[in-house]
Amino acid sequence: QVQLVESGGGLVQPGGSLRLSCAVSGSIFSLNVMGWYRQAPGKQRELVATITSGNTINYADTVKGRFTISRDNAKNTVSLQMNSLKSADTAVYYCNVAWGLGDYWGQGTQVTVSS
Repeated sequence: QVQLVESGGGLVQPGGSLRLSCAVSGSIFSLNVMGWYRQAPGKQRELVATITSGNTINYADTVKGRFTISRDNAKNTVSLQMNSLKSADTAVYYCNVAWGLGDYWGQGTQVTVSS
């Protein structure tokens, strides 16, 4: 059973920073893609950033230059450093790990950017 547990969400003022972390447990294929997605109220879930097991990275245009994704293959963790946060970044953030036959999600962590 694959489980993903996110941590690090919370309330932050505009311009502030947060770091999200996701721990993946269970049996996963070594060649995989880990990523972060988010869903704001009334909107569809959208990609924030992904990173492959070979460290190829992809960012949504809206977060480029502000967010940094990283992973630790030995520990099966993925993190998202979020800087210069804006109110538009307010959403529930979900961790994901996927490979050919697997696609798993965490329960989500709330990020609220507000003064």
